[in-house]
Amino acid sequence: MKIALVSPYDWAYPGGVKNHIRSLSDELQRMGHRTTIVSPSSKPARELATPNLVTIGKPIPLPIAGSIARPTFSLHRGPQVRALLEEEEFDVVHLHEPLVSALTISFLRNSHTLNVGTFHAYVPRSRGYRSAKPLMKRWFRNLHGKIAVSQAAADLIGKYFPGYYNIIPNGINLDHFRPDVQPIESYMDGKLNIVFVGRMEKRKGLRYLISAYGRLKWEYPQIRLIIIGPGKLDPASERVLGERVLDDIEIVGGVDYAELPRYYRTADIFISPATGGESFGIVLLEAMATERPIIASNIPGYAGVMQHGVQGLLVEPQDDQALAAAIVELMQNPDQRRAMGARGRLHAQAYGWPKVARQVYNYYERLLDERGALDRIEKKP
Repeated sequence: MKIALVSPYDWAYPGGVKNHIRSLSDELQRMGHRTTIVSPSSKPARELATPNLVTIGKPIPLPIAGSIARPTFSLHRGPQVRALLEEEEFDVVHLHEPLVSALTISFLRNSHTLNVGTFHAYVPRSRGYRSAKPLMKRWFRNLHGKIAVSQAAADLIGKYFPGYYNIIPNGINLDHFRPDVQPIESYMDGKLNIVFVGRMEKRKGLRYLISAYGRLKWEYPQIRLIIIGPGKLDPASERVLGERVLDDIEIVGGVDYAELPRYYRTADIFISPATGGESFGIVLLEAMATERPIIASNIPGYAGVMQHGVQGLLVEPQDDQALAAAIVELMQNPDQRRAMGARGRLHAQAYGWPKVARQVYNYYERLLDERGALDRIEKKP
């Protein structure tokens, strides 16, 4: 089967949607299918180490819900899209966030094959969807299948475009994120390591984690906070740091994907204090896969991935006092930490990419069968 995987966002910049598309592409290729990734990019395709990548359009940074998205608004790419569709004759065009980018919308307007959309985002409400709905309804009807990565993501898009959404979660590479990797040796000095992984953006809630750490550091001098992720601290987090003199805060910045499991294994406690806008907790699953206990905000995208008291603790978002209390609870109970980590690894097994990609492919087959196109594809030489 020939499958186009269309990204709305800059392929040159790290992000959850990019990781999802790349991993899905790899797994579909392992299953024997041919995939082409189509994406806007701020860099030439030759510099991006993705052999099956076709770049169309230039991305523009855009603040959305406390984060920075990088879609393209290039409105004159229809001829390139039509030429690619005619040349490749894809069996499936799989669009990720199909309504947020000029590129994905161009595919919706021009593709006459099976069109499938995956919706990744969650916010309580979307002014963009609300204002664009009258214009987008006609193109939305060109989607033959609709996937949401979580119930939270389905609830958001369903509020503006009602219909059936097949819930297929994000996947995780369980061979990469595993409990037998070696932790970062320089941090294994007897201190209790609290680890954060994520882009340093306001909605990731770092200011609340730093505040909670500040509440505890003088009483518990053996703790250390390690911050992993690209970008710079948001102004609110900078203010908290400026108000207090806190030792043992390590801001590592972005790390190579190959090294990321080692940082998870370095954690005695993994914390993700996001304030909202998370449709899914991929960092939670990565921590679980490496057998780390978790403290996370009790927001829809996270509560859909973990259970309070089972793989970790859920606390109210934007509450540094509750976050500090949860840290103390796990800090003082190493047996509880080990048990939560073990249960997390078991839970993560359901999200391995081979299982998730098989769910996606089975959905393709079902939709093609409903359109009477599956027999034609299977008879191709």
